[in-house]
Amino acid sequence: MNTLLQYLIVFSVGGFICMIGQVLMNLTKLTSARILVIFLLLGTLLEAIGIFSILKNFAKAGVTIPILGFGANLAKGAIEGAKEQGLIGALLGGTEAAAAGLAGAIFIGFIAALVSKPRTDK
Repeated sequence: MNTLLQYLIVFSVGGFICMIGQVLMNLTKLTSARILVIFLLLGTLLEAIGIFSILKNFAKAGVTIPILGFGANLAKGAIEGAKEQGLIGALLGGTEAAAAGLAGAIFIGFIAALVSKPRTDK
């Protein structure tokens, strides 16, 4: 039963984040790109002030998989890099922290491009 409850929490939190994005698209004139940036910056802010780790412990993948998690990952890497290497570490730390996820996304996109049949609209 504990596993089922965890799945429910993850799904509910992730769905709530997506619902907020959809409500913003429907009720405002914000474009999806601007909403994406807002969520990225929100994840960065939550990591910087220390709240993201609390959310992560509660909701796990429900909060780390959406763009909030990517922003938090970039901020965490930049903070750790700044502590270790100063300004250069702050600039490079976020990229290093997100490198595995970015490489995975690029690889999966490449594989999808190989197996897909391109077509043009007529």
